[in-house]
Amino acid sequence: MEPDRRLNRWGLTFTPAVTNQLRKQAIFGQPQLSLEHQGKAKRYVVRGVESGGATKEIGYYVTFADENGGPLAWLQTVDSLAVNGPHAIVIASALTRIEIFRIARTYELCITRHWPVTIEERQRPKLVAEELFRGEHGYLALELWGKDRDLSGCVRPHFFTRSGEEIDLPNKFDEAIKAATHAVNCIGCGHPHYLRLVPPPPPLSPPSALVRHISDEHAPSDGSGGNGVEPVAQLTCVGEELDSLRRTNDGLQQSPDWLA
Repeated sequence: MEPDRRLNRWGLTFTPAVTNQLRKQAIFGQPQLSLEHQGKAKRYVVRGVESGGATKEIGYYVTFADENGGPLAWLQTVDSLAVNGPHAIVIASALTRIEIFRIARTYELCITRHWPVTIEERQRPKLVAEELFRGEHGYLALELWGKDRDLSGCVRPHFFTRSGEEIDLPNKFDEAIKAATHAVNCIGCGHPHYLRLVPPPPPLSPPSALVRHISDEHAPSDGSGGNGVEPVAQLTCVGEELDSLRRTNDGLQQSPDWLA
């Protein structure tokens, strides 16, 4: 199998014993990525599913970041009656997959970057994959699923060479790795850990608010309305003047002889 195709399907590879144990514990991570075409935008995008969860003994999780390690916005969350499965769908022009696996305090981590590349005109692009980091037998001496859960999201496992020297992880993915470490210790996980909800744009101001905003811009900085009177007092004076004019108008209508 081609390296790109293999990495697009999965980063970490498991033995049948591990796969059977994940299935037995009902932990379903989905590392597979796909290249999708947007007809209206006339472009290709990469689709992934943040998924996974944990029990006390074992955990597996897949999440995604942008090319610089920042959180991506989900397209939608996925509701399910079960836990430790799919949590959110992400669509992006390019993305980085963070895949992590845990047995007790031992971790495996794989970080890969994926993006479409056009090979020939009018042909479907190729989904290219690049491995950024791979670590085996990482260690974290904390029970994040239990007594040390207060440290979740603040720590990550450490990886070492065969000679005992610590391996540096990509700095820009530090927050994503910490979030994935939290997720792989989240027992009965039912929510995304790194994908984010982007707040909707603010609503347009109604005309009255717009007029009020313009008036505020041209009002004196002391809030007096230009005549030394507080805004509330100004409104009171205006109301009294309108009442006076209304009473005068009523009197004119009732006494036509006075006009003669």
